[in-house]
Amino acid sequence: MTAEALHAPVAVSSRWRRVRDGRTLPVAIVLLALFAVWFAGAAWLNAPRTIEQFERDEITDYGMVELLSATWSMERPVLPAPTQVAADLWENVFRQAITSKRSLVYHSWVTMSSTLAGFALGSALGILIAIGIVHVRTLDRSLMPWVIASQTIPILAIAPMIVVVLGNMGFTGLVPKSIISAYLSFFPVTIGMVKGLRSPDPLQLDLMRTYSASKAQIFAKLRWPASVSFLFPSLKVGIALALVGAIVGELPTGAQAGIGARLLIGSYYGQTTAMWSALICSGLLAMLCIFLVTVAERVTENARGGRP
Repeated sequence: MTAEALHAPVAVSSRWRRVRDGRTLPVAIVLLALFAVWFAGAAWLNAPRTIEQFERDEITDYGMVELLSATWSMERPVLPAPTQVAADLWENVFRQAITSKRSLVYHSWVTMSSTLAGFALGSALGILIAIGIVHVRTLDRSLMPWVIASQTIPILAIAPMIVVVLGNMGFTGLVPKSIISAYLSFFPVTIGMVKGLRSPDPLQLDLMRTYSASKAQIFAKLRWPASVSFLFPSLKVGIALALVGAIVGELPTGAQAGIGARLLIGSYYGQTTAMWSALICSGLLAMLCIFLVTVAERVTENARGGRP
């Protein structure tokens, strides 16, 4: 027996151990469970309409297999099966020109442009507010409660107001949606940065003051570096909320492009499969956004001398 044959079982066991102890196996199990529940839910919700259709067509000799197959292939299902959503995604992502209004890539870019603009605005606003709260006692006592109270207002209530007010001022399209995204995304950045800027130990602050460091020097050399580890987790939450804000901002405007527009069109015409495709697409966009922030975090950590 060769050495390779002797080591083969050990290699397989080691590979299985890595899969078992890593993320692959748990994620795969959760996905399989979700798909099983999804298929079961589609069959349960679509079965009454399918049976009614069989009765109208005078089909009586059907079995469970035929019933399940029909529930997972309805033209206008109550809940589309995963296979239907996957087919719709393939059709509207890979088989349509990206400039076509039927393409989900086109609609995703429209939503992403509002998301990124609102995220940049909200992050900058959140950082500035946090700096003011940490360094100005009056702002800490007066502004912080209003920052928290601002998030108690439902975005579905305030979004139409923002769209109407800015529309009367001549701002339409990207600007209102970006403002709504910024409104949602600034809050986690503000809270995270306030905590991060206040994270240095009092002894470290006393040492800086002992060296006669100014507030600007304390901020640049102590507070800001200490806040970076709090900033990126807040940015991940903020960019996800910015995406939600962009989609919500497209709903009251009756937009013709964007993920929100796809949801509206699907709702108007009863195209549940198109609605679910748009929802899945928005989830993939959120994953992409968080991945980009994660890459920026790793680059920043490497530049600061952290572990790669």
